[in-house]
Amino acid sequence: MSKYALSDIKGVLPALVTCFDESGEFDEGRQRALVRWLLGKGVDGFYLTGSTGESFMMTPAERERVVEVVTDEVAGKVPVIVHVGAISTKLSVQLARQAERAGADAISSVPPIYWKYSNDDVYGYYKDICDSVSIPMVIYNVPLAGLVGYDLIKRLSGIEGVGGIKYTASTHYEIMRLKEELGKDYVIFSGADEMAMSGLSFGADGIIGSFYNMIPELFIKLYAAVRAGDLPAAAEFQRQANAVIFYCLDHHYFSVMKRSLGWVGADSGWCRKPIANLDDAALAEVKAALRRIRDENGITGVAVLDAI
Repeated sequence: MSKYALSDIKGVLPALVTCFDESGEFDEGRQRALVRWLLGKGVDGFYLTGSTGESFMMTPAERERVVEVVTDEVAGKVPVIVHVGAISTKLSVQLARQAERAGADAISSVPPIYWKYSNDDVYGYYKDICDSVSIPMVIYNVPLAGLVGYDLIKRLSGIEGVGGIKYTASTHYEIMRLKEELGKDYVIFSGADEMAMSGLSFGADGIIGSFYNMIPELFIKLYAAVRAGDLPAAAEFQRQANAVIFYCLDHHYFSVMKRSLGWVGADSGWCRKPIANLDDAALAEVKAALRRIRDENGITGVAVLDAI
């Protein structure tokens, strides 16, 4: 049973990576260790089985197992949102129902993918999922799966069960508009790591992102600075984070995030192909580059970077 109302879910939520062993099988031990490490860092919740979690490379049974393991390890300490997007409504409904049974506090989904869908199709997709469960839905606006227009976002907000949005587009002025037009209770999560300060400044309630697995400390400090009205400090934390992010984006960032966590005892394993994995030689080069980025940008208090 869910423990948190959607309006209670704020702050910094890693879009959790899924841990696989070297043969590509789900690694429960690594997954639990990563969750414990991030909880120790003070993250405010988790977003499971999304794009960062390599969900579209997993079977439904594997996705369900990840949800079971993480919700069990979290044990209600922080909220959990489960991404249930799939290529068919039937499968998304199945995943949504399982997430609710496992104790998720909310679900989320990209819009329907692969084929071109009408606005009515997208509306029907979200309504069918919402009708199947009692926990709230966080819709998802992301270029990777297809951006949802502003008018459709407003229309989707009228579906019973839709309580917010994970907003990963760069048009952050729409975050402010949505808050003004839909009300303060409509929960908005900013989803672009490199624009976390911007999203929060325009009214987002929280931030969900990939690099909060690897460098959560910078974003926890950034979030606190924005909430305290200290925008110069927030901008500095964003600048430091972006130095790491932009390097990693050019160097197989999925693998960098996972393997670098091994430097602090939270090794997250390997990626599933066709996502590339870094060998030891490549990882040594990454470590040297990140050490240089850390020193040149004056980054302190970040465990993964302190470890090198």
